[in-house]
Amino acid sequence: MSDSALVLGPLIRYVDETSASIWVETADTGTVTVEAGGRSWRAPTFRVHGHHYALVVCEGLEPGSITPYDVAVDGQPVWPPAEGDGASYPPSVIATLKPGKPLRMAYGSCRTSVGHDEAGNQTHGVDALRALALKMATEDGVRWPDLVLFLGDQVYADETTEEMQEFIRQRRDVDEPPGEELKDYEEYAHLYKLAWSDPVNRWLLSTLPSLMIFDDHDVRDDWNTSWSWRQDIEQTEWWQERIVSGLASYWVYQHVGNLSPDERAKDEDWQRIVAHDGDDELDVSDALDGLADRSNQDPETYRWSFVREFPDVRLVVVDSRAARVLKPGERSLLDPTELAWLDEQMRGDVKHLLVGTSLPFLLPPGLHYLEAWNEAVAAGAWGGAAAAAGEQLRQAVDLEHWGAFQAAFQSVARMAIEVANGLRGRPPQTVTFLSGDVHHSYVSEVTRTSDVPSSRIVQAVCSPIRNPLPIKMRFATAALAYAIAGPMGKLVARSVKVADAPFRWHNLIGPWFDNNIALLEDREDGLFLEWYTGVVDGDDHAHPRLQSINHVLVEPPGAAG
Repeated sequence: MSDSALVLGPLIRYVDETSASIWVETADTGTVTVEAGGRSWRAPTFRVHGHHYALVVCEGLEPGSITPYDVAVDGQPVWPPAEGDGASYPPSVIATLKPGKPLRMAYGSCRTSVGHDEAGNQTHGVDALRALALKMATEDGVRWPDLVLFLGDQVYADETTEEMQEFIRQRRDVDEPPGEELKDYEEYAHLYKLAWSDPVNRWLLSTLPSLMIFDDHDVRDDWNTSWSWRQDIEQTEWWQERIVSGLASYWVYQHVGNLSPDERAKDEDWQRIVAHDGDDELDVSDALDGLADRSNQDPETYRWSFVREFPDVRLVVVDSRAARVLKPGERSLLDPTELAWLDEQMRGDVKHLLVGTSLPFLLPPGLHYLEAWNEAVAAGAWGGAAAAAGEQLRQAVDLEHWGAFQAAFQSVARMAIEVANGLRGRPPQTVTFLSGDVHHSYVSEVTRTSDVPSSRIVQAVCSPIRNPLPIKMRFATAALAYAIAGPMGKLVARSVKVADAPFRWHNLIGPWFDNNIALLEDREDGLFLEWYTGVVDGDDHAHPRLQSINHVLVEPPGAAG
């Protein structure tokens, strides 16, 4: 048995009560077969820029079942691995959702892929995802999550590791733009390979269903910050290939696996793949490049956001990067079509409404209003000279979160209030925004003053999984977000007539800056969230243990003290 025909994967992606989708990258053209519980399912590979992929849909499974599975390519067994580190882990399984079982979900964002030895842990800290994987793989009686939600920066296309830079240097001159950043699809394919090849994390992704959404570093820092940023980047000779390669590879490696079979049935590019009945392998390179280019030029042509329904929980995952409208006078974090779609999803009649967005919807209040002030100044509220300075400040210190797109923030805030107040169906216990991006974690909550029982509106951030801020930057971030911005944010916002948010919010716990992964659990006594980090004992850097570092119970309205 050999895995030489398997380049990457298997990754178990969309799973519901009776089906599971398993993604692989193979070394060559072939037919991929998944066998589980005495049954088999197969799919031919499709080709993108010389790389070969398959997504095998396993249907007719028993609800709530846990079934080991094997993968073969053209009849050759390739998974589980016969030798090496991966051979020592438990069998990969398909775990279908159990009807009525309360959701238990891991989530986090921002993960760089460097070695898991002493050197890697010194520069980038312990990989919290690896610590979770080891606990699941080696300890009996561990309660596994139902799935993991990755909220952006799964790969870093602009801040490359030494391994990635070595690959780039073998292909081209790094003294020419874009230097040590990614240039094309081939480099993206290698970046994903580096991110998902570590044996223990590879096992985790083969067993734990995953959902994913991009953030800026999946493409480039400050991606779609402003009209000025967009105009400048489009003047470079390399950007067009970069953005097309980034979005096309995202469709292949991340997006298509997010979709349910019904959603894939509505995706023209996926239907082109499944409708192909020729003996030759279908090449969809041009089609996906076209999709990427169109969605970059006009975000209303394609939706990267998606929604998942679980027992009494709705998870809405929002694209807060590619869907932006940047033209002056039309600026919005979400284009009109995307905003209307989100409006449809923001409904009650569930116990918890979860909104996944890579960028925190609720920053510390002072920073939120500082970003709103900056948006107004950059738009000319203080004149042309101040606008230029405001734009420079916006790009220099990343003032481009929800607060910097006030139109969209105000719209979504009103949606959340209407859900919480029972104007969109039975109010949930919580409307909870799950986010990453900011390289520190915290929980904040909207202050509700009404005597009428209504949902608790909460922001819960988990960032980074593995990419900690340097110590000096941690102090600077805490000082800016929680001290300096506090007293001045609202003051300067009023000076340019920024409208007040429709509610106030306050910090519950945090911030903390560890590498961490969060677990969210729907319990009878409320929504329980706990953050874990990886800890190295002695010199055993390869086997960190998972340690709890913080938690909070968001009790139902009326039960909270």
